[in-house]
Amino acid sequence: MNASKEILIIIVILSLAAFASALLITVDSPRTRILCTAAIVCMTLAYKHPRLGLWTFLIYLPFGGTVTYAVVDIYRAVHGRVTYSSDALLFHLVKDTVYFPALIALIVSSPSFQKFQRIAKPLILAIGSLLGACLLTLLFVNLSLQLANPQNNFLLVGAIGLKSLIGYVPLILCGYYLIRDQKDLFFLNRLLVALTLICCGLCFVQFFLLSQGICPGNSLLPEPASSKASLLARCFVGGSLLYNPAKGLIRLPGTFVAPWQWAWFLIANSFFVFGASLSDPSRCWRWLGWTSVGLLLATTIISGQRAALLCVPIILLVLFLLSESNRKQLALKLGIMVFLGFLIFNSIEKVQKEWLDLVGRWNYSPPPLFVLNQFRNVLENYSAWLGQGLGLATNAARRLGNTVLIETFYAKLLYEIGWIGLLSFLLVVSMLALLTFRAYRSLEKPSLRRLAFCWWTFILFIGYNTYYYPLTVDPVAVYFWFIGGVMLKLPELERQKSFDPI
Repeated sequence: MNASKEILIIIVILSLAAFASALLITVDSPRTRILCTAAIVCMTLAYKHPRLGLWTFLIYLPFGGTVTYAVVDIYRAVHGRVTYSSDALLFHLVKDTVYFPALIALIVSSPSFQKFQRIAKPLILAIGSLLGACLLTLLFVNLSLQLANPQNNFLLVGAIGLKSLIGYVPLILCGYYLIRDQKDLFFLNRLLVALTLICCGLCFVQFFLLSQGICPGNSLLPEPASSKASLLARCFVGGSLLYNPAKGLIRLPGTFVAPWQWAWFLIANSFFVFGASLSDPSRCWRWLGWTSVGLLLATTIISGQRAALLCVPIILLVLFLLSESNRKQLALKLGIMVFLGFLIFNSIEKVQKEWLDLVGRWNYSPPPLFVLNQFRNVLENYSAWLGQGLGLATNAARRLGNTVLIETFYAKLLYEIGWIGLLSFLLVVSMLALLTFRAYRSLEKPSLRRLAFCWWTFILFIGYNTYYYPLTVDPVAVYFWFIGGVMLKLPELERQKSFDPI
């Protein structure tokens, strides 16, 4: 494109932004006007440059919670409780201003979409069945509830539920499109390693500020804020935080909105950084990958997240055992890991406390029994093939209406969209797992096979996991579908001509 066309595009973007500012002049909040104007600029640029928009989306994702709550007056304390400003929801949607325009541009203009259709036709049909099931629930359940109770927002809640459930499914296509060659693949790996190092480093700073009393934590807050994660205790980065060592309560959010999201970021990235440390052609980046593995483990210990403390070491151990082909080296490395683990557990008091806390919580409420009880509660109290209403158990919609708290994913799906929707979602996950497994098995290059194995294990673990609901919450809701799309591209990348490591 020549310079005159580029200048014309810039003029058009600035004109649209100025026009939006004029339309929003009646809005009371100057911050809302600025945000909406900036959103138009971002949407236009993302549509014009979809690849740049997708990379920006991935980079912004881990820092979205920090950016949101760093804005002045987005929340405030009123009588010991947190209240939000009227435009708080807009700040949580910032990342989508680059995602959706880039997706639309991709669908409209990308020649690779036809190739993707040939590769993933069964998956596309399964996604169509899931979309159909969700629309049936929205039409026959949410609409009926809305007509019976016009003062409530059942349709809007349904729209939020639909976006949370399948809004990021098209990232399969985006991942397939974004990674054009092996150079892009290694850039993605290195980006994930760099983001892990940065986010874990910021979490360590957060922990230091809390432990040194620079951030007060929850100790001086009134109940119930002193015993649960709260924005009133926010420190340095992230959002809701719990730090009350006198009560033995530590739940750090890292750079995310809440501790649970941070825990699943640690769990997801354990697959990514381990895969990167095995597959990168650069020795320097392989060392950085192993450094990020160690930092991830250390961050898991200080963050106080039981799910991450249980899952991250097991994931890393399983990946290590299954990816090592040399039996002699495997036995040696396994022995070293067991020895180091024994030393760490017996010499670091923090590790022992976290482990005892995990064991105590497991004994108090075993996760398998907890999951079964959640299913039993839904099955005994609700029976409908189309569910009770899309979004009615989705946390993102709780400010728009009354929602039910269901803390396990597939029980939540059964409640919202019934058996038809639940089976449709399982069909999508199973089809994605099958197609990515075929892609992994077709690879011959050892480094790509090791990387693909780590990614496929991630898809298998997250896809069939029912504890909590990471598939409807950032960042796993993004990583799951995006990595699935990249995996479908790996066989094509392997056939490309090799290049010197960057």
